[in-house]
Amino acid sequence: MSVLVEFAMFPTDKKGESASPLVSKVIEMIRDSGVPYKLASMGTSFETNTIEEANALIAKAYYTLDPYSDRVYTIIKMDIRKGASHRLEGKIESVKKHIGEVNA
Repeated sequence: MSVLVEFAMFPTDKKGESASPLVSKVIEMIRDSGVPYKLASMGTSFETNTIEEANALIAKAYYTLDPYSDRVYTIIKMDIRKGASHRLEGKIESVKKHIGEVNA
């Protein structure tokens, strides 16, 4: 099973224009977990083998921010597919093949 997750999580009660100092704490936690992930400008994607692992990582992300914030905003999207793996990269490569950008 492949559970692809794309999410964004950040505090909404902090002053200033940038949440990146706190968001970086979440990204460090994901990196240190050993789960494959990709950081993007508007969110982060990762892949686990079970929904339980995905939910546990989302909960851990929240608890990473909890000491620093009284209000956390979260958006989560999941694509769960039985009998599949390594889709974090595979889905991108599949689209690139269709648009003629193989190995781009």
